[in-house]
Amino acid sequence: MNEEIQELTDVAIEGVENVGATAGDSLDIQALNLKIEKASRVTDIIRLEMSKTIIGQTEMVDKLLIGLLANGHVLLEGVPGLAKTLAINSLSKTIDAQFSRIQFTPDLLPADVVGTMIYNPREESFKVKKGPVFANFVLADEINRAPAKVQSALLEAMQERQVTIGNETFEVPNPFLVLATQNPVEQEGTYPLPEAQVDRFLLKVVIGYPTKDEEQKILRANMTVEGLPKPSSVVTTKQILEARDLVREIYLDEKVEKYIIDLVFATRSPENVGLGHLTELISFGASPRASIGLGLASKAHAFMDHRGYVTPEDVRAVAMDVMRHRVGLTFEAEAENITQEQIVTEIMDSVIVP
Repeated sequence: MNEEIQELTDVAIEGVENVGATAGDSLDIQALNLKIEKASRVTDIIRLEMSKTIIGQTEMVDKLLIGLLANGHVLLEGVPGLAKTLAINSLSKTIDAQFSRIQFTPDLLPADVVGTMIYNPREESFKVKKGPVFANFVLADEINRAPAKVQSALLEAMQERQVTIGNETFEVPNPFLVLATQNPVEQEGTYPLPEAQVDRFLLKVVIGYPTKDEEQKILRANMTVEGLPKPSSVVTTKQILEARDLVREIYLDEKVEKYIIDLVFATRSPENVGLGHLTELISFGASPRASIGLGLASKAHAFMDHRGYVTPEDVRAVAMDVMRHRVGLTFEAEAENITQEQIVTEIMDSVIVP
């Protein structure tokens, strides 16, 4: 497996080094496609290394990579024990990046997240002590367990990529990715995330259970003395940043752009696509962030598929995770046990695909 990783690494480095040639020239889809095909091997390297530790859950791993490539934050929702924390930790190790974990609890303070000013009696001055938010990968574990004032402490860092402590403003490291988890089952004593913060997550990924075969492999791997192997650093942060730049260069046709806009507008005016019955079920539609998110996530999906152009299938592959948390439900919808997933599915089935 190490030889396979080395081979993929060599191809990826060669592809990333040639990125600049395409960026400044006139658009050549074929040339761009060839460069993407080589440079995107970076994602294959990460997937292969993470598969040593994460058995199954390929969709979760792929969505984490999409968030990383699209420079967007990810909200993971699932019951305990589905390898959410392990996957995030493993991803940071494969990229040789800084990782920090914040366990959100009711008694957590904003200063515990971003940092604070500490008085130094010897120097008779205040010194900045940075919090755990200053890392490449920040795991906000059970983010809905802390009060709103603590949740909002992440807002500036997530959107502005900077944190203010006292009178000073500090930039967070680059790349910077907030990966938050929440448990959908136990809702007692929790603080639901406000719309303003939920909207800042590029993706909301719902994690399911592994298959029987996958769970058997998990069981066997954890019964040995060695246990699961730890992932090694196989990619640098420089490679990730260069891959991000290349993702932005992926071609997005005007027809696909219009398809993205049609999907988002259907959440605001469902009657325009023959879904008038959804008007009473949707309290508010997706914001322009959804359109931007669909565009970037679709490009990242195409990159991982080694293509230099976006297809409608790329959009459909990420649409649920980009839009599910951006559609508000009315009391009527909640009373009828209608979910955001059902509404997004209806919209995707009704909007004409180019």
